[in-house]
Amino acid sequence: MDSGTAYGRPTPSYDAMLVELGPATPAGEMLRRYWHPVAVAAEVTSRPRNVRALGEDLVLFRDGEGRPGLLYPRCCHRGTTLYYGKVESSGIRCCYHGFLFDVQGRCLDMPCEPPEKNQSERYREGFRQPWYPVQEYRGLLFAYLGPPERKPVLPRYDVFEDVPADEEVVADGNKIGIEGDTSPCNWVQTHENVMDPFHVFVLHSSNSGNQFVPLMGVLPEVSWEHTPLGVKSYQDRRLPDGKVFHRVTEIMMPTLRIVANPFVKRYGRTESVAWTLPVDDTTTKIFTLYRTPRGERVSRVRFNGKRWAELTEEEHQRMPNDYEAQVGQGPITLLINNAGQFRAFGLIGAVDPLAWWNEVEVNLRGPFLYAHAVLPSMLTRRRGRIINVASNARHAGHTHDVRLCRE
Repeated sequence: MDSGTAYGRPTPSYDAMLVELGPATPAGEMLRRYWHPVAVAAEVTSRPRNVRALGEDLVLFRDGEGRPGLLYPRCCHRGTTLYYGKVESSGIRCCYHGFLFDVQGRCLDMPCEPPEKNQSERYREGFRQPWYPVQEYRGLLFAYLGPPERKPVLPRYDVFEDVPADEEVVADGNKIGIEGDTSPCNWVQTHENVMDPFHVFVLHSSNSGNQFVPLMGVLPEVSWEHTPLGVKSYQDRRLPDGKVFHRVTEIMMPTLRIVANPFVKRYGRTESVAWTLPVDDTTTKIFTLYRTPRGERVSRVRFNGKRWAELTEEEHQRMPNDYEAQVGQGPITLLINNAGQFRAFGLIGAVDPLAWWNEVEVNLRGPFLYAHAVLPSMLTRRRGRIINVASNARHAGHTHDVRLCRE
């Protein structure tokens, strides 16, 4: 009799608390306590653009004074979308009845209303368009979609401070490496990949051919370290000449990813910081800031001389990359193994999902998750200046680096 067939296998599922991120969901409320990149600043103009983040549809624009605005798309008057609105010096005007809203959703003009109502600020206050705060940092626009009373300071990162004149900071919204706008899968499937150094040896080397540099194709010795803000991975690759290639990567709560350049252009601390944006439950986007000599741009993976988007379906099958491996898990990877046990993302092993939340110091209170221990510790005030603990010189200078040394 045949054994091990697929017949009768347990129905797979996923842990909703971990991966669903709409309003009022545990993960969604946790994520809404942080700033998230939503666009490359240079791409935001007076032409409104649709933006989706954390499962919410929004409209992003820049008014005539250059101020960015992020509004709920359905006009509070008659419900048509502001995507077709006309941007003016002070805000965006709805195409239907001309209501004008500034970047904070305040109604400034109601041309179809009687003059006495239109001139009444108190009356116009009843037509406030829902909005979210937006701030620009080093060429990226960040939005805060959470409760106003819990809004944190937008973090800064020391690698992007005091940039010399012959270097520049570049904002990239096209997934460093293979390019592309979004991935049709849950954000954790892409984010946990950062803490999986073993896949580099197989997916990016022995299976698909070397997609980076020969150094990266060596099977590493790996250790992990849990930190107050996330997890670090230490990788040592022993080379034939007796040297050791030492590499460190890190993820920080909730979506920050710090990965040393896999093309190994230079040794030392990393020049980039990236964020995983959960667009919705089944869509993900990566934004990156990187520091580079003026005029240089990041290397992209080439496959037999082709860019990833230029490959045929057969070539994608023969030379898969992160996209194929992550999206190939399905829109939301299924977390129940054949024994009916919970399987965590990545190489952590079998864990209790509630214990996972405790690991990142997130407490369950009523229907929501509040990162009461993580959030206050991420930012500290020193001598009146806000410094991000995740990126001060002591931290970044000694952890997210690449070194080549002899034992």
